[in-house]
Amino acid sequence: MKVVIFGAGLIGSQLAARLGEQGHQVDALGREDGIDTTTGKGVADAVKGADVVVDLTNSPSWAGDDVLAFFRDSTAHLVAAEERAGVGHHVILSIVGADRLTESGYMRAKLAQEAGVAAGGVPFTIVRSTQFFEFIAGIADAGTEDGTVRATPATLQPIASRDVVTHLAEVVTGAPVNGTLEIAGPEALGIDELIRREFRATGDARTVVPDPQAGYFGAVLDDAALVATPGAGAWIAPTTLDEWLRDRD
Repeated sequence: MKVVIFGAGLIGSQLAARLGEQGHQVDALGREDGIDTTTGKGVADAVKGADVVVDLTNSPSWAGDDVLAFFRDSTAHLVAAEERAGVGHHVILSIVGADRLTESGYMRAKLAQEAGVAAGGVPFTIVRSTQFFEFIAGIADAGTEDGTVRATPATLQPIASRDVVTHLAEVVTGAPVNGTLEIAGPEALGIDELIRREFRATGDARTVVPDPQAGYFGAVLDDAALVATPGAGAWIAPTTLDEWLRDRD
């Protein structure tokens, strides 16, 4: 297959390597390649001859209006170019629980991205994933003030990025489902506990204080918001947090 990946970050770079190892022709493109999905610059040429396009782009600004415009405009340009080029499968990575956290501007923007894909004329698969282990440190930093981290005890079911890539590679090389799939990690843990385990592994001396009102992407969580949806048949990844913390170095 010829696979074009827009977004060459944490997931995109690993996915490109995995698909290349499997013998597929892969182009992983970022802003440094002269592509601007928000205006459509370079998109039409990039998707020529592609069997599958994977959209892993993200907005440079997470302000509500900015991120909504980013995903709305990027999706419109990508899908339109793919229709003209005869691309057979459009894959995006979205977020488990986006439809349950609509008070978050970022989550509303991801829902707009999903809607744009579903309304387009290209066969598609939407893969909703829980948060990655790699972002726990960033969540901690966002909740830090004066050496103390305030974090919600509401549960998250995080996943290793390498497991995301494993399943995403199967989706990319498979048939479009014209619907949504969920993937999640094997354990549901309070976000405060996730941060404590991260700190124990790294020797970080910050204090973690549970705070049910601590926000997440601008939303207040409950235990059902960011875990695999009951009955949705989510693919559950094998790597636990403790295994990932042990093996990452």
